[in-house]
Amino acid sequence: MKLFESTLLPFSNAAVRNITYGILIGFTLSITSKSISSYWRSRRRQSLSHEPFESRPIELRSDEVLHGVTGLIGNTPLVRINSLSDVLGVEILGKAELMNPGGSVKDRVALRIIEDAERQGLLHPHTGSRIFEGTVGSTGISIATIAKARGYDTTIIMPDDVAQEKVNALQALGAEVMRVRPASIVDKKQYVNIARRAAIEFGRSDVVKGLTNAHISHELQTGSASVVVTTTSSHVHAEGTIDDPLDQDLLIKPRGFFADQFENRSNFEAHYDGTGPEIWRQTNSHIDAFVSGAGTGGTIAGTGQFLKTMNEEVQVVLADPEGSGLYNKVKHGVMYDRKEAEGTKRRHQVDTVVEGIGINRMTNNIDLAIPIIDDAFRITDVEAVAMSRYLVQNDGLFLGSSSACNLVACVKFVKKKGWREGQTLVTILCDSGNRHYSKFWNDEYLRKANIPVDRSIIDDLIAQPGSGV
Repeated sequence: MKLFESTLLPFSNAAVRNITYGILIGFTLSITSKSISSYWRSRRRQSLSHEPFESRPIELRSDEVLHGVTGLIGNTPLVRINSLSDVLGVEILGKAELMNPGGSVKDRVALRIIEDAERQGLLHPHTGSRIFEGTVGSTGISIATIAKARGYDTTIIMPDDVAQEKVNALQALGAEVMRVRPASIVDKKQYVNIARRAAIEFGRSDVVKGLTNAHISHELQTGSASVVVTTTSSHVHAEGTIDDPLDQDLLIKPRGFFADQFENRSNFEAHYDGTGPEIWRQTNSHIDAFVSGAGTGGTIAGTGQFLKTMNEEVQVVLADPEGSGLYNKVKHGVMYDRKEAEGTKRRHQVDTVVEGIGINRMTNNIDLAIPIIDDAFRITDVEAVAMSRYLVQNDGLFLGSSSACNLVACVKFVKKKGWREGQTLVTILCDSGNRHYSKFWNDEYLRKANIPVDRSIIDDLIAQPGSGV
């Protein structure tokens, strides 16, 4: 009892009274403020109920409205490949280039090639001009898409063993399609060489037959060995020079333009100025490796070069399919081994069911890529097919053959490096599986080609110890 009384001694009656008053005053103010707030909210609701409601349209910032199909190209999202990332302990991110309007990474290249040609005065829209290109499909589809939007016609030359759905897409876009037998680049009947010759002979009544009595067009000087431009105008000197670049006859007459994605530097610059900076921003500069295949070399060269400019420690990794010589070029400094020798392959370009990547010659864009590639992996058809089925089963991702190759290379590189601490790898999801129904996604076709469909191959690859596979 004395102890309890002693604890109250420090507080006088006046202090207790002041505390009590303070509590009462605070409670009263709280109730009053709530009442006042409720009163004004009620008055505001009554006021609004008597005001006429004026509907307004949704307001968009001007930069949220894209002008035409070309505005949809680029700024594609990065998507995390959950199944592979979770099991490997890293972040594998795919640049979803399949979301471009033309359905592939080649939209960037086609747009840059055409825009550069327009800036240089080599092409003028809505003049009956025609763009020629040799391609296994995706670049042709991209060119045909953008050409329609910009006012050009297109002629696409392609091997006759590419997936039929690519041909269907080109024809739906209004492109003239010419299919030829696969051949080596040294053969004048190779599809790229035919496209170049067709551009040079533009203006003849029948390019394919090469009528000798048809009008022969004039080739303009472009300042680049890879860019071919011809015009049906007669106001051009024999050596390709012109007196007046603003000559109306020269400006309005149709031109033939050979895009040449393999040699055209616009290919490299499309990725150096676009894909690379986008990846750098999207990863907040936290990227450890960039993995890509190479068909022309533009994607891996341009994107890889930009990323290394920002951080020289970023690893650039090549995914190369069977039959391509680039793996040997990176690993051994030579393009061929006995397996890649001419005459030993099912098809001259690349001995694989994978379309869109792989090549057996050096191009201007490949030359830009080789010095920055840190590692390379050869991906078999069996591995690519297995990865495509694995991704559908585990992630719901329906991807094309080159995308599957890229992701197999991601797994192999992670295993080789022994990474398991959240490192970030970015690769290219080049296109979707809907361009590959007749071959890569056709189990019957694969069976006849003796290519098994076995998802467990990827499980086994993941389970392997990091032994430098």
